[in-house]
Amino acid sequence: MASRKRRHGATPGSGAGPRRSRLRMRLLLPLTVLVAVMAMLMLRGYVHSEILADHRVRSEAPTDKVPEKILDGGPVIDTRSGRTTSMDVPDHRLVLTFDDGPDPTWTPKVLDVLKKYHVHAVFFVTGTMASRYPDLVKRMVDEGHEVGLHTFNHPDLSYQSKSRIDWELTQNQLAITGAAGVRTSLFRPPYSSFADAMDDASWPVTEYIGTRGYLTVVTSVDSEDWKKPGVEEIIKGATPKHGKGAVVLMHDSGGDRHQTVEALDKYIPELRAKGYKFENITEAIGAPSALVPVTGVDLWKGKAWIFLVQASDRLTDFLVACLALTGALVIGRFGLMLLLSGAHARRVRKRGFRWGAPVTEPVSVLVPAYNEAKCIENTVRSLMLSEHPIEVVVIDDGSTDGTARIVEAMGLPNVRVVRQLNAGKPAALNRGVANARYDIIVMMDGDTVFEPATVRELVQPFGDARVGAVAGNAKVGNRDSLIGAWQHIEYVMGFNLDRRMYDILRCMPTIPGAVGAFRRTALERVGGMSDDTLAEDTDVTMALHRDGWRVVYAEKARAWTEAPETVQQLWSQRYRWSYGTMQAIWKHRRSLIESGPSGRFGRVGMPFVSLFMVVAPLLAPLIDIFLLYGVVFGPTQKTIVAWLGVMAIQAFCAAYAFRLDREKMTHLISLPLQQILYRQLMYVVLLQSWITALTGGRLRWQKLRRTGVVEAPGGPVPSQRDRSSNDRRPVA
Repeated sequence: MASRKRRHGATPGSGAGPRRSRLRMRLLLPLTVLVAVMAMLMLRGYVHSEILADHRVRSEAPTDKVPEKILDGGPVIDTRSGRTTSMDVPDHRLVLTFDDGPDPTWTPKVLDVLKKYHVHAVFFVTGTMASRYPDLVKRMVDEGHEVGLHTFNHPDLSYQSKSRIDWELTQNQLAITGAAGVRTSLFRPPYSSFADAMDDASWPVTEYIGTRGYLTVVTSVDSEDWKKPGVEEIIKGATPKHGKGAVVLMHDSGGDRHQTVEALDKYIPELRAKGYKFENITEAIGAPSALVPVTGVDLWKGKAWIFLVQASDRLTDFLVACLALTGALVIGRFGLMLLLSGAHARRVRKRGFRWGAPVTEPVSVLVPAYNEAKCIENTVRSLMLSEHPIEVVVIDDGSTDGTARIVEAMGLPNVRVVRQLNAGKPAALNRGVANARYDIIVMMDGDTVFEPATVRELVQPFGDARVGAVAGNAKVGNRDSLIGAWQHIEYVMGFNLDRRMYDILRCMPTIPGAVGAFRRTALERVGGMSDDTLAEDTDVTMALHRDGWRVVYAEKARAWTEAPETVQQLWSQRYRWSYGTMQAIWKHRRSLIESGPSGRFGRVGMPFVSLFMVVAPLLAPLIDIFLLYGVVFGPTQKTIVAWLGVMAIQAFCAAYAFRLDREKMTHLISLPLQQILYRQLMYVVLLQSWITALTGGRLRWQKLRRTGVVEAPGGPVPSQRDRSSNDRRPVA
């Protein structure tokens, strides 16, 4: 994993254009990957689209336009080069034809029977099946059989435009070329039967097919094997009368064809015994072979098509396996969250529950700040209402907007400003720890507002000597906008519900930068805040676990933070979070093989964190991808029901999380839209983080623009003059 020294921000105006260009380029890569996956799935869905059976009852239509010699003629119709002729198969000659294949189960059995009796036949293949099973088409050609076109996906051409007919022929031919390296001049229309069934709807198609260079082959004897009438009935239906020659219709696909295979094994020797000879169509009519080898560009185009179809099948199989894994992970995670978060809430809310002896000694609150002029006054004034004795240390990390001067001008007691050149948030926090007077260190962001009880609730777990750090309950303050409402749902459900679960499992992955507390001795033992990653909060939390400290969650320690209000700001923040988490996991990977507390975290915490924070979210888009796939290609109803089931589970978990956090359920109105839109953005962010990590890319930390609109519940934080009557004051 690549790491980069993190700074609070760059000099205003420096490199903004190039950074936006890089952001666009990085956005294009994951989007390109997603589009490519969707394209492969669409290809797979199209090639696997349902093919109707070859039989269909058609309403009677006039035959005025059909020449009498065609209606009274043979099953081979030639309209090439302006001709209008038909040909019969000579007496005692049989041409076996098989429609709708190749099928992976029944076509090999049919070919085995034909090979057993050294019989050649004609297989009219669809482009979809030929694309999916090219080896069977190649076997047909290699064993001397002829193949013909049966369109790509089996539409009734009588109702299609000429451009659609051309497309069906071209794609069908492309599949045959890619599979066997040949072109064919044989064609059989879907839903065709005998020559005398030609009507004014189908005849123009036959004429047009001839202008494209194809012989049209219909039927003179129908085995009606699609009805599955029994072996004897199939043989009876396939036997011509009075020694006549015939083109015999059978099927090697479209359902269970075991009767066809059994009938064929009896039919061939019986008809041979009656003096019949089996040939392919061009042998029977004395014409040149219908198959012509293809070379050059056309051959490679066909091979490329087959490659893409095969690749789409393999990709889909892989994605289906991933989808099954995703479903198991999602259901398992929801189950664990519901079970363990409920257990956590019952434990900490139990009457008389205490972490240990009450913590009453003063604590130091560190506020790292870089260009927080719009927010810093609200932040500091909220701390002045604290119910717990505190000192406030504002570390100005080289701000250029007068942040430090604003704090100094406030003239508040127990508030100190420490200035340093811009060195990044980890360095600012370490500087604050060095200047802090007390043994318990509370850390918050410069855009965050604390409630009066926040610090008191946050530090009580330190009554347990085993606790090294405490995660508070970060809440979205600007939840009035749609993006803010979506993040509010995410914070309550995705962050705080998770923290309850991780608390029980003793593998809390992150102390939020907006509201967290540390024991000074614990920080010193792990070397303080590190700038090795872009997620110093996750990095230090993992280090504390490995050093044997407990990290717990204090649900009542609420902090109100300003969430990003634009898509670009949200993207920048989550990209940094995702990439920083990956860096932290990589940094602490040795815990997997170590012993002691580090090994316990490595073999319990790291798999959970990696699975639920990195792998599962990356696979989760498959749910939406296959929703789209199922809606387009079916089964539509089952797909929608399954997706709604997943949504219902998520809605239940969200409602449960809101109930635990005592939040208003009205905010969940936007949950469906969040799942459809907001979640997709998070998917792409995580995918981009993976790409950055795997390619060794480096990511610059970008500071979000703040508005200073966040206030704690109950209204704006009072000024110093307004607080003159307040009895609670921080102690020195």
